[in-house]
Amino acid sequence: MQSRWSDADARAACERWGDALGSRIYTSRLLGADPALVLHGGGNTSLKDAHENALGEAVPALFVKASGFDLAALEPAGLPALDLSYLLRLRALASLSDAAMVNELRTHLFDHAAGTPSIEALVHAWIPARFVDHTHADAILAL
Repeated sequence: MQSRWSDADARAACERWGDALGSRIYTSRLLGADPALVLHGGGNTSLKDAHENALGEAVPALFVKASGFDLAALEPAGLPALDLSYLLRLRALASLSDAAMVNELRTHLFDHAAGTPSIEALVHAWIPARFVDHTHADAILAL
């Protein structure tokens, strides 16, 4: 694997969208540009950061790639923000059907018109890292 990192491109993304979101978009695009790492635009990336709600409060949020968005061409709209505090509470459930999980994700978006978060959004919420990368690399899928 060859690094495609560019300090100038990373800086430009951060200047355009802010440090955290810009970094997430830039690194997502790097992953998405390598077909050995993602199949057909697949894979997901996320960021845990603050989101300002309607009351002007900074609340914990998960920005996770929405279904149907291509990592290689990701824009901010492809990383809808969800209420992270609520998602963390869902771990207490013994089970959650796929339909119920999609409902919980859709109803806990900060923007009702945002894209539908990836089905793996809960995994991204529960992993404690601020930035999470989940790809569908050929080598791993072959195993």
